[in-house]
Amino acid sequence: MSDHIKGLLELVDNSLSVDGANVKVLDANKFRMNIGKLVERSALASDSTAGWSRYLIRAAALELGVYPASIHDLYMARGRGEAPMTFTTPAFNLRALSFHAACAMFHAANKINAGAFIFELARSEMSYTAQRPSEYATNILAAAVAEGFVGPVFIQGDHFQVSAKRYMADPEAEMQAVRDLSIEAIAAGFFNIDVDTSTLVDIHLPTVEAQQALNSKLSAELSTFIRSHEPAGVTISIGGEIGEVGTTNSTEPELRAYMDAYNVEMKKLAPGKPGLSKISVLTGTSHGGTVLADGSLAEVTIAFDVLRDLSRVGRSEYGMGGTVQHGASTVAEENFNKFVQNEAIEVHLATNFATMFYDNIPTDLKDEMYAWLDVNSAGDRKPGMTDEQFYYKSRKNAIGAFKAKSYALPEEAKEKLGKAWEAQFDKLFNLLGMKDTKQYTDKFIKPVKVSPKLADYVKEEVAAEDVSDLAD
Repeated sequence: MSDHIKGLLELVDNSLSVDGANVKVLDANKFRMNIGKLVERSALASDSTAGWSRYLIRAAALELGVYPASIHDLYMARGRGEAPMTFTTPAFNLRALSFHAACAMFHAANKINAGAFIFELARSEMSYTAQRPSEYATNILAAAVAEGFVGPVFIQGDHFQVSAKRYMADPEAEMQAVRDLSIEAIAAGFFNIDVDTSTLVDIHLPTVEAQQALNSKLSAELSTFIRSHEPAGVTISIGGEIGEVGTTNSTEPELRAYMDAYNVEMKKLAPGKPGLSKISVLTGTSHGGTVLADGSLAEVTIAFDVLRDLSRVGRSEYGMGGTVQHGASTVAEENFNKFVQNEAIEVHLATNFATMFYDNIPTDLKDEMYAWLDVNSAGDRKPGMTDEQFYYKSRKNAIGAFKAKSYALPEEAKEKLGKAWEAQFDKLFNLLGMKDTKQYTDKFIKPVKVSPKLADYVKEEVAAEDVSDLAD
């Protein structure tokens, strides 16, 4: 055994043993208490101990009953009317201190026996948060272990999106970039992937069918690729999207045009393989919301009837779980139960948790991060922008650059932040009907324990890419 591995085992008080690639948990309680040390090594180390830390956590989590899973079968049960429409699954993008945020989330879930919730990371976020899929999945699985959560954990690739600009320049290279990312994510335990080629919808074409044709075709191609790389026994939950968030509200003809062409293409490319479990639609929101000159957010008006009507079409005619709402962090809290009332299967939340990070960290760190943005994100400062608008728009860019300093915060600062996040999770879980949803994940999600491959973890890091034109 190398000194590297011995050092990692000492970090967790020798609560694990390693024999080659085989990992055993010798003392579960001791491991839970010390797992955060491996998480920090995973996040900050620049040598092979980062990969080994991730591998140890994933293998040990599996032994403790924590396993990455696909939510596909639950969503399809909803499509068949076998699961009730009493909840909307929240999908959270945890950008800063994601292990600590996930601990707060699992703690909130355990209090109410919640099971149907998702952790997600977008292609764009991987760069500015400095989290590749294996690091993010490690943070989530480690948090489940730390909080004593047992069962399926849903980790999702959000907006695995094709850049329209790069696609026009070199279609095959851009498609290959999304394929490569999908392989990387699946290896890390992302068994839920939202394919997003909606950037290529061309509203200038004469018919809705023509507008959606390329979106449908490429969605089916990526779906087929994902299906061909699924671990044995896993049906990855794949989501599609019919228009870029922040543009005009979706319509039923758009949904039908996209789904009809998608299904025809899937029958050609992957006969007999499942298609989509859900579809993202546009209802009046935008990612991050619109910030006004004084720093407050513009009021958001959501077309809830679009969610409801398109969910019903998706379920009754295409067998899916229903529609997905993106960009909901800025929706007024009193409206969150309307997602449930209007039969949305899933709602995506990110911005508010980044806001809470900045609101709760020590002032000196926040000032340092804002000073960094003045220099490194100066290009985001448009004419007429106030400081409040500039920092709100650009502050996500500082998260990765200050990852080490975030980990180095005093424990009391991290504890304050965790409590604030947990209170927010408590509220949202209540509004979205999460109480006792573990009964549905237990009923419909078949445990498939996919063993990690050491070669997927101990290898060179993937270089960051330019994602400035992609959605979060």
